[in-house]
Amino acid sequence: MLQPNPAALDFLLTRRSRPAKTLTTPVPSRDELQVLLTAAARVPDHGKLEPWRFVVIEAGAMPRLAELAAARGAELGKSDEDIAKGRGQYDQGNLAVVVIEKPVDSPKIPRLEQTYSAACVCLSLVNAALASGWGACWLTGWPAHDAAFCARAFGTVGEERVAGIVHVGTEGAEPPDRPRPDVVALTTWLSE
Repeated sequence: MLQPNPAALDFLLTRRSRPAKTLTTPVPSRDELQVLLTAAARVPDHGKLEPWRFVVIEAGAMPRLAELAAARGAELGKSDEDIAKGRGQYDQGNLAVVVIEKPVDSPKIPRLEQTYSAACVCLSLVNAALASGWGACWLTGWPAHDAAFCARAFGTVGEERVAGIVHVGTEGAEPPDRPRPDVVALTTWLSE
């Protein structure tokens, strides 16, 4: 049996994502971010396919992506509110990691399990950032689900798609806690 790690369990029981709009500078350096990405890549990955990749968005790229989101929103006939929301994470962002799902043809590993692996990378990246003392959150938004935006913004090709955009920075304000799920009500026990 593995040795218990009470500190890690306490972290998982009390972790809280931080809203992207509350994250400010400083942000992790490239070397610090490399450690977080390494931790994030230690996820369930059946068949060792690595069906995901990273695109790091630094502060200098954020205005271009905000304008690209606004232009794409206008092309799609989005409302002013939707356009503002779609570009908002780039208007306010200082550092983000886009986790791109890149499915691999495999006779043994279903595509859905590859999607799950990419999602695990997103959560692992948030947890690694939080455990390192940074604020972090996992977002998407309509631009992240628009193939044309993603191709222009992040260089996605073929069946690639955004699993998540993880913003990382310094916590500017501690958000109030939110109600948590009633685990007892959500759990079914099978004993026979």
